[in-house]
Amino acid sequence: MRRSIDRYLTGVALLLAPVANVFAGGLPAVQLGAIHVAETVEPDALAQADAASAGLVTSEQIGNRPLSRPAEVLEVVPGLIATQHSGDGKANQYFLRGFNLDHGTDLSTSVDGVPNNLRTHGHGQGYNDLNALIPELIDTIEYRKGPYYAEDGDFSSAGAVRIRYKDRLDDDFYLLSGGENGYGRSLLAASGDGAGGSWIGAVDLGVYDGPWKKPQDARKASLLLRHRRGDDERGLQFNVAAYDSRWDASDQIPQRAVTQGRIDAFDQIDPDLGGDTSRYTASVRYHAPLATGQLLLNAYAVRYDLRLFSNFTYFLDDPLRGDEFEQRDVRNYYGGTAKYVQQWKRGEVEQELAVGADTRYDDIGTVGLYHTQARQRFSTVREDSVGEGSAGLFVSWSARWNPWFRSVAGLRYDAYRADVDSSIAVNSGNASDRRASPKLSLVFGPWRTTELFLNGGRGFHSNDARGSTLRVDPNDPTQAAEAQRLLVPTTGYELGLRSKPTPRLALSVAAWRLDIGSELVFAGDGGTTEPSFPATRHGVEMSAYYQPADNWIVDADYSRSYVRFSAANPAGTRVPNAIERTASLGVQWSGSGRWSGGMRGRFLGPAPLIEDGSARSRSTTVVNAEAGYRLSDAFSLSLEGLNVFDSGSNDITYFYESQLPGEIGPVADIHFHPIEPRQFRVTLRGTF
Repeated sequence: MRRSIDRYLTGVALLLAPVANVFAGGLPAVQLGAIHVAETVEPDALAQADAASAGLVTSEQIGNRPLSRPAEVLEVVPGLIATQHSGDGKANQYFLRGFNLDHGTDLSTSVDGVPNNLRTHGHGQGYNDLNALIPELIDTIEYRKGPYYAEDGDFSSAGAVRIRYKDRLDDDFYLLSGGENGYGRSLLAASGDGAGGSWIGAVDLGVYDGPWKKPQDARKASLLLRHRRGDDERGLQFNVAAYDSRWDASDQIPQRAVTQGRIDAFDQIDPDLGGDTSRYTASVRYHAPLATGQLLLNAYAVRYDLRLFSNFTYFLDDPLRGDEFEQRDVRNYYGGTAKYVQQWKRGEVEQELAVGADTRYDDIGTVGLYHTQARQRFSTVREDSVGEGSAGLFVSWSARWNPWFRSVAGLRYDAYRADVDSSIAVNSGNASDRRASPKLSLVFGPWRTTELFLNGGRGFHSNDARGSTLRVDPNDPTQAAEAQRLLVPTTGYELGLRSKPTPRLALSVAAWRLDIGSELVFAGDGGTTEPSFPATRHGVEMSAYYQPADNWIVDADYSRSYVRFSAANPAGTRVPNAIERTASLGVQWSGSGRWSGGMRGRFLGPAPLIEDGSARSRSTTVVNAEAGYRLSDAFSLSLEGLNVFDSGSNDITYFYESQLPGEIGPVADIHFHPIEPRQFRVTLRGTF
């Protein structure tokens, strides 16, 4: 393995050598045209596709897609599934490439250049709450899978998704929605000119009780304001966003409680679960010509707060007061990115060099875990304040050597440092880590509208900083605990093909592999580390996009993953909750008359729930549909049907021990969160 890595690094160095030669002799005399930040090439936009598994989705493709939750918009990424195992205010559960990504550990997401994943989080590493999204304002969703891109750092081993809002609306509009189970939503969005530039603003308010025996009483508000001045060549943009939410929750429940008739599938064991959260964001972006290239700058500041109450084991640890616990996270985080892009042509070889740096600092005032009863604290497991900073440098050099071959070589270097001040003094301390991540992509073609891609790269995800200074178990300070490294390496490879056999049909296929190094996982629910083993994932993805007519879009995707622990695990070789198959099929129709509509089905395959594979989840299939009718030029009406075939499957399934009232010991059982039953929602849209 060491010899292979050395050969790989040597190859990257050789490919980067011409860059040094270019600048050693001065800038080339023949330059490509100036780089302009066009409508789909903003400062944080992805470059042209360097892998078959990368792509861009536009607002037109999102428009008629029925959604039960905002984060389901990420399902435009082929093979990605977003579910929920708790109340609507909690971050979604994500699945991609054989990962149960939990709430985002290996899926990096940003909104208008601001990273959304939260490290050293009170509930889970990389926590990725997208409930603040306003889907109607999304302009593009750009995605990459695999650790093959120099710009992508932490949490991006399985994939990276960049969401960008619109700068201007075609029409100012409002939405008024209502539906079953206490659903209501109102959205007001407008844009215009003023203060030397253009602006856009939106307010989104929502309420929802859900089908649960105890209504979740979810309340949320999202605000977006943006001001932009300048043009595609030089411009400045200010963004402000705010989000606030509170909810009661029905977490996963044990199968035996339903079978015994103690509760039904929409009831709960602990009636006091739920939480509240808020996020306030300010960011600024600037782009301008510099010498013969383009300078891109982005800076942000975020204030975040979460209070979350959960109970997964009921009365297993404390038969008297129960196992309910509170997780608290209060932080400010700041950061930015600087990137310079230079294009030139030497002879017939077109080349581009991108160099940049990104930095981030999380000032976590409180990240805590507490024992509670009816949401009242009665003991502290641990309470910490953490300062965690990182800096990354990246370089990427691409060259089109001839009409049928181009290469992209990249290198990224990241350094992390964390300082932990814990309520358990021995668990205080500091830790640091660093990692170099080489990348390489080779692209052959196009030949008759077909391209072949070869990709390889190293990546990483960060671990919870509290685990890096851990010395004793917070639940039992007499027991020693093993610390973990801050950064966990990943290595990925991909062979892909993309083809457009007709102007209306696009196909892509990718075979991939991802290896994750040995690690300890910090469990936010227990405040300590849990052992894990190296794992290997490989699989194949296929997707198709077909436009049979100007007003029809059909898209489909299928993925198959094979996941195993790659080191001896005495419990077995299966990775719990590693989904083996996913598929989706969607049809959208924007009628030439007054009617429009869409229907989408998605399939989430079975998965092992424990290491020996003896317990498995069932597959889940859900179909959503939407029909719209334009009443006039200013008004339209739509009907949305969620789970239209009333599937009784589950959103998520786990297998672990818990103890119910009256039970004399722990019981290993399936715990599940059901899909919400069929329901309908009506929306009036008006323009002004």
